[in-house]
Amino acid sequence: MEKRKAAAPLVCHGHSRPVVDLFYSPITPDGFFLISASKDSSPMLRNGETGDWIGTFEGHKGAVWSSCLDTNALRAASASADFSAKLWDALTGDELHSFEHKHIVRACAFSEDTHLLVTGGLEKILRIFDLNRPDAPPREVGNSPGSIRTVAWLHSDQTILSSCTDTSGVRLWDLRSGKIVQTLETKSPVTSAEVSQDGRFITTADGSTVKFWDANHFGLVKSYYMPCNVESASLEPKHGNKFIAGGEDMWVHVFDFHTGEEIGCNKGHHGPVHCVRFSPGGESYASGSEDGTIRIWQIGSVNHEENDSAPQNGPSGKVKAVVDEVTRKIESGLHIGREGKTGERDKATDA
Repeated sequence: MEKRKAAAPLVCHGHSRPVVDLFYSPITPDGFFLISASKDSSPMLRNGETGDWIGTFEGHKGAVWSSCLDTNALRAASASADFSAKLWDALTGDELHSFEHKHIVRACAFSEDTHLLVTGGLEKILRIFDLNRPDAPPREVGNSPGSIRTVAWLHSDQTILSSCTDTSGVRLWDLRSGKIVQTLETKSPVTSAEVSQDGRFITTADGSTVKFWDANHFGLVKSYYMPCNVESASLEPKHGNKFIAGGEDMWVHVFDFHTGEEIGCNKGHHGPVHCVRFSPGGESYASGSEDGTIRIWQIGSVNHEENDSAPQNGPSGKVKAVVDEVTRKIESGLHIGREGKTGERDKATDA
């Protein structure tokens, strides 16, 4: 496959510490959004297409290891080393609730129907919070064999997937019984697990291997060795014909899904790549790094060495979340969403 000339990526500044998790919302009437978790304790919300900074969620007292948005991108959640997971209003940036834990929280995920939030961390317990009754005690599911690193929902919120920091494999928990119904065996601990948009595949990264599993029958579909240890991988959501992986060599690699052939390599980060994710439409993908930046690469961005003159998007100062176009939506009584017109969006203010 021919390697194409790439345009420079969008470089998103703003975090003062490593970026350790990225999450794209589905496409909403107002576009799609990207939330990032960082060791600087302040998750950031961005326009997923342009990378423009929208707001910063302030309130955690420790590193934030995971962050996510609900299906409608109306609420955000974050998991932190300060022994808490927080629920946020993604339109105003206000903290809606803080779920206290007894140890570091490493992962969080909204259910598809947006009513539940699952968390996991060093306590080795999956907790499921009912967001309609946030003060109610959570349901606790099973005893994980190790500290929980990643969580995800699948099978219409009937199953939860989890992986561990210090134990290999991926466990699938049946919520009806609270038991592990399947373990996907890997040689190394799984540092990234993603359920594909169509629900067909589970993409995992463990050590120097990226694997693709059948999400319904749990068989191994593909397994590819990577050029280095990779921390994260993501499957293109529309056609499923390529995937990306990033890790210790600081590059974002692009591979053909069917053959495993490397068809592109994006260079630009100045530290290991901790997280990579495709946008919901598959037209771009984002990477987060130890260097504190997020880079958004267009789908043609292969075999590219970035110079420091790339476009840059970030807040000029640390500001409590002030959301530009989404706040306008609220102030106009949600007329934008109802009428199906997005209109001309204001630029996010940095002051």
